[in-house]
Amino acid sequence: MAYVLLKQTLAGKISAHVRTERKMTVNRRRGIWSRRDFLTRVGWAGFGFFSLAALLGFIRSAFPRVLFQPPSILKVGLPSDYALGEVSEKYKQDYRVWIIREDEGIYALFAKCTHLGCTPRWLATEDKFKCPCHGSRFYKSGMNFEVPAPRPLDRFQIFRGEDGQLVIDKSKLFRMEPGAEPDEQHPESVLKV
Repeated sequence: MAYVLLKQTLAGKISAHVRTERKMTVNRRRGIWSRRDFLTRVGWAGFGFFSLAALLGFIRSAFPRVLFQPPSILKVGLPSDYALGEVSEKYKQDYRVWIIREDEGIYALFAKCTHLGCTPRWLATEDKFKCPCHGSRFYKSGMNFEVPAPRPLDRFQIFRGEDGQLVIDKSKLFRMEPGAEPDEQHPESVLKV
């Protein structure tokens, strides 16, 4: 019996000691945040971030990206606005169009090199167009005379509107073939003034 009593006393003391040690460990571990609290909050923050990103993606899908292109029909003024023998670069930057007035009439050149699509420069002192990338050269009519451009510059349709202004239709492109003068290939590309 003494043995059982001693065993119960020791067991009671040990369990009391374990309970106090657990309390001390819990108090010591508590601090500001326990490891479990920290990991729980990190997990909820990650979930919140993911949910916010999904919500923003859903809202963004309601506003699709739209490509706004300049209009294909341009009113470019009266024929008297363009001097005889001059190349107007007024619409080159925004619409890639040169307007040229010659004795034969007015025509609109597409400011796109027929080699790789670069925008050539008008050299007024040399009276020709030159592509800055690969050196192709074109006369004022658009005819190519130095390689690597395989063909003359293309032209847009030009006509007079009801109000007497010149109108360029960029949707109607006169594609030039190699070896022939542009005026001979597409005489309808020149507006007689």
